[in-house]
Amino acid sequence: MLNADPQELAKFSDLAHRWWDPESEFRPLHQINPLRLEWINALAPVAGQQVLDVGCGGGI
Repeated sequence: MLNADPQELAKFSDLAHRWWDPESEFRPLHQINPLRLEWINALAPVAGQQVLDVGCGGGI
């Protein structure tokens, strides 16, 4: 049983190649990521750790 809407999956699949382009419409995600990582690292240092960012939108 599939609990995801195939149209939604297709929509995001079509966008996938642009998530990682820092000049795309997702540029703001790339711009805020260093600040976000600073904040996370201040609360829980992650150096030398493996981190999984769940529910992060573009997965940056």
